[in-house]
Amino acid sequence: MIPREIIDEIVYRNDIEHVIGSYVTLKRAGSNLNGLCPFHSEKTPSFTVFPATKSFYCFGCGAGGDVITFVMRAENLDYADAIHNLAQRAGITIPEDETGAGERTIPRKRIYEMNLAAAKFFRDCLFNPEYGSEAMKYLAEERGLGMTTIKRFGLGFSPNNAWMLTNHMHSLGYTDEELVTGFLCGKSKKTGKTYDYYRNRVIFPIIDTLGNIVAFGGRVMDDSKPKYLNTSDTPAFKKSRHLFALNFAKNHAAEQMILCEGYMDVIALHAAGFENAVATLGTAITSEQARIFAKYTKKVIITYDSDSAGQTAADKAMRLLGEAGVDVRVLKLSGAKDPDEYIKKYGKDAFRQIVGESKSGFDYKLDKVLAAHDISIAEEKIKAANEVCAIIAGYHSGVEREIYILSAAKALGLSREVLLTDVERIRRRMKRDADAKQSRDAVMAAKNLDNHVNRDAAKHIRANAAEEAVIGLMLIYDELRAEVANGVLDLSADDFMTEFGRKVFVALCELERSEHGFSKAMLGALFSVDEMGKLEQIEQNRRKYTKNDREVLVECIRNLKEEKNKSENQDDINFWLNSKRSKAREIKNKNG
Repeated sequence: MIPREIIDEIVYRNDIEHVIGSYVTLKRAGSNLNGLCPFHSEKTPSFTVFPATKSFYCFGCGAGGDVITFVMRAENLDYADAIHNLAQRAGITIPEDETGAGERTIPRKRIYEMNLAAAKFFRDCLFNPEYGSEAMKYLAEERGLGMTTIKRFGLGFSPNNAWMLTNHMHSLGYTDEELVTGFLCGKSKKTGKTYDYYRNRVIFPIIDTLGNIVAFGGRVMDDSKPKYLNTSDTPAFKKSRHLFALNFAKNHAAEQMILCEGYMDVIALHAAGFENAVATLGTAITSEQARIFAKYTKKVIITYDSDSAGQTAADKAMRLLGEAGVDVRVLKLSGAKDPDEYIKKYGKDAFRQIVGESKSGFDYKLDKVLAAHDISIAEEKIKAANEVCAIIAGYHSGVEREIYILSAAKALGLSREVLLTDVERIRRRMKRDADAKQSRDAVMAAKNLDNHVNRDAAKHIRANAAEEAVIGLMLIYDELRAEVANGVLDLSADDFMTEFGRKVFVALCELERSEHGFSKAMLGALFSVDEMGKLEQIEQNRRKYTKNDREVLVECIRNLKEEKNKSENQDDINFWLNSKRSKAREIKNKNG
């Protein structure tokens, strides 16, 4: 376990404003800083950094905690890996015997090392004519990739053998458990034996922005299904939070990035000089990936296939990227199904030209509507106008709506005023729906029905309020926490009625009584990121009160004990009533 003094030094040396500022554009708001939350899509900032308490909280999604918690969320790390990440950032060396190695079954670093060894194996197989001649022919001749590109992307090949990689990894000291957890091997349910996960496939290593090989994608060399096979989530990899080739594209993405549908499109674009191209990993774009784009670029050009699946995927990408604040444009390819084929047919200069002519998200949607309806027929024009007005109503900016209304009016042969009336009617309905949802959410929040961290809160509303007040005061004031932890004030874990409240109380008291004393930074080792967000919410809610002192704490403790006594008395009454009913049933049964 890493000592508390090292963790405190790591937190001290990593100023929360600077760390979060490297992920989020922050603006000063009094003594605090605000920005768009990196953990959910929003247009109005609800994310706040509190430099005075070295913490953050999003009033929209509930994410919160300290700098360690932030890095855990932002980089998808566990507590120990987040500490190491911040230590490296601050230039602090953690002694090897303090790393806590062995506490987790398979550390992230071990999986990185294992993936690197596997990537070398796949590469050697590709360059070995005995195993990789067909795969090399496919890449070089059929796909037209040069040797420089093949080596740059670390492409490889997995032979059509069920145990070749497994045996090789065993020889390097990797266990079956490690290989299965890292998704390099599967395990037979019948025999319990491991086997190679990737077989007879061209291998595409997936590399994060730090240069670690986090996963693999594999394209089959025959007609087997699925055509592409990808690593599932592991301790080192969450596919919804990575982009293929981002390790290269991040250095060429300031103005715009190109979003492709597959690995080969990305590689072909990079080979042609378009080094800002990336792809999602075998799934449709996620909100997390949209926020990754927002971190690196101002504009994204979507180059999905023109079939129905590609159109649906493009619609989702436009929505999520738009919500993340990214300017979205769509590339329409004529005479080719994808960028790779287009460049082979017409050349990279022609592709560069159509990238410059890419359409805005609205123009793309308008074209789709017009293509689906014959507006020379009155009924079809009405349907088209309704669909277009619904699209325009969804845009947040009044300037955007005005521009799009003028464009749609011209395309449909209608007046601006007519479309504006319908757009405003739809927006009024959307506002009514949003207000109704907000009211429902407020009712749920008041009854603790939306409290996913503390499931007992809805059953014990008054007791939970008292618990949160006690916890908030203990988090804020060292002297009050010390009095409670050392028994000066009469409060024990048994007085708490919710499991979460009891868990937090015990943790605060144990840390306070520990050899080194209380450290907020140590809480991240005991609680999940969602629980840390809840603790930050409790603390920030408590800080809103003008009076927060020992007298308030004593009153809250009294309220909590009263609620506990009421519950116990009610339990006694219920037990007595149930006993009476049971006795009555016994007498009735005896009397027939």
